Amino acid sequence: MNMSDYVIMTDSCCDLSAELAAELELEVLPLRLELEGRSYRNLLDGGEIGFQEFYGKVRSGAMPVTSAVNVGEFDAAMRPILEAGKDILCLCFSSALSTTYQSAVIAGRELEEAFPERKVRVVDSLCASMGQGLLVWLCAQEKKKGKTLEEVLDFAEGAKGNICHWFTVDDLNHLKRGGRVSAAAALFGTMLSVKPVLHVDSQGRLIPMEKCRGRKASLLALVDHMEKTAVEPERYPVFISHGDCREDAEFVAEEVRRRLGVREVYIHYVGPVIGSHTGAGVMTLFFVGRER
Repeated sequence: MNMSDYVIMTDSCCDLSAELAAELELEVLPLRLELEGRSYRNLLDGGEIGFQEFYGKVRSGAMPVTSAVNVGEFDAAMRPILEAGKDILCLCFSSALSTTYQSAVIAGRELEEAFPERKVRVVDSLCASMGQGLLVWLCAQEKKKGKTLEEVLDFAEGAKGNICHWFTVDDLNHLKRGGRVSAAAALFGTMLSVKPVLHVDSQGRLIPMEKCRGRKASLLALVDHMEKTAVEPERYPVFISHGDCREDAEFVAEEVRRRLGVREVYIHYVGPVIGSHTGAGVMTLFFVGRER
């Protein structure tokens, strides 16, 4: 059997484009959201609810509720892969933000008992959105080089602490409502002109770091943070996801190219599951750095 006979699996919180996920040969499980009485899967191509449609509803005051990938869904996706004689490396959305990782662990454990000759390895990425996408992208490059599942597992565990996540939101109300940011964040105030800049820390939690005066200052702050910790920015791609504010994403992309010599930038939407917690106008910057 080919040593590299394994599949990289992740969930839709990676926020990669459907095209890139297909190119990387990923198996991607969707999280879900409920919005205005309907349930939608967060498909990478926006097939059940379009990105602009979603953000339009959120701007109009809709309050979506999200749910993780459950054990049964992981089992249904993993089982046919194992039956086909392949192993699985599953890279999950941060356990500090979702129960998706725990569900994958439970499903994987049960399936390893049912298929004792197969391996299911599950990684808590401690990442979110295209930060998770960047980790998955890096792992897919290792797999392309012919690395074994165990080698890519070790790589993922070593690399995840170097995936830096910086982002800004138009306001903190969505994050507070969803309980995804500490109560201390309430002290950040809700003055419209004050834009919070946050990061995902080494434990995969959302932490407010500073306040900026106005949107442009907050976008430049993302790039300033990258300037402080980026490792070989000309070598690694930068991933930028946005809550329906493409022009801001292009502005930040131009800044990292100009200031840091970045060559490769991937831009895509923050999908509706994470967008439910950030609101419209979220702007992110993900890169390889010395530490989070």
